Amino acid sequence: MIMTKTALLFSGQGSQYAGMGRELVEKFPAAGNVFTLGSEILGFDLLRKIEDNELESTLIVQPAVFAVSVAALYAAKEAGIEYSATAGHSLGEYAALTACGAISCEDGFKLLKIRSEVMHKAAGTSKGGMAAVLGSDSEMIEAVCGEITNSGDYVATVNYNSPAQIVIAGTEAGLIKAEELLKGKGAKRVVRLNVAAAFHSELMKEAATEFKSLIAAISFKMPEVPFYSNVTGAKLEDFSNMPEYLARHICSPVRFSEQLFEMQNSGFNAFTELGPGKVLSGLVKKTLPNAKVCNIEDLKSLEASKEALL
Repeated sequence: MIMTKTALLFSGQGSQYAGMGRELVEKFPAAGNVFTLGSEILGFDLLRKIEDNELESTLIVQPAVFAVSVAALYAAKEAGIEYSATAGHSLGEYAALTACGAISCEDGFKLLKIRSEVMHKAAGTSKGGMAAVLGSDSEMIEAVCGEITNSGDYVATVNYNSPAQIVIAGTEAGLIKAEELLKGKGAKRVVRLNVAAAFHSELMKEAATEFKSLIAAISFKMPEVPFYSNVTGAKLEDFSNMPEYLARHICSPVRFSEQLFEMQNSGFNAFTELGPGKVLSGLVKKTLPNAKVCNIEDLKSLEASKEALL
């Protein structure tokens, strides 16, 4: 019999929807406490914003997705689901850091309040966007982006989501050129994303610098279970300067598919996505077809995950 070794994955921005987390809050007091704490730190009623679908602003979305993810974590723990590592996608790293014990839930909200503010400001000043490239290999996409950037219009690979899906980001001119060149070289589709800026790119460096200076007082601990990093694509070993790491995270590519392969190589064969939606579950299935995959976002998915994992 093959032993199940489970890693928790946490959703990123873009997975949000109206009413997310409601069932978990109604069922689990610990989940409700997450939203109470978040609302106190943020200065607005987080659950009300979610109920009213006020989820367009980065200022609300980032802490809202974090809150649902941590609420799902507490529900999973109460259900007896155990795990041996954590990872997140972009924003999801903050819930993953909470789940592995590196930060408290309170400090997670404090970090995201600052992060959402600096990124909201950056979106208003830096002109840029993002696009998903489907059906093209990373080497070719990187070469095209390098060619365009060297000619004066910035564009770069920023999300390695799966072997068949890579996201690029850059200036408007850079994205237009990239779409034309990539389609000419056989990419199946290049789809613009509905985002406010070129996240995880060099266009976020100013925001990253400001963020680092504002989070110096936040305390971090060594994790209780391994934490796999977007920035390195592997298990993070050095937690000595997390403000520097999280600042780099804002303007560095998300190496999610590399993380999955690293976790597989370390014996992980089950992945549970916590938070709204099933985006990461889909990426795991495309990247590691033989892995056991489930998600927790409401009571029905919690029960299904319990059955699959226990």
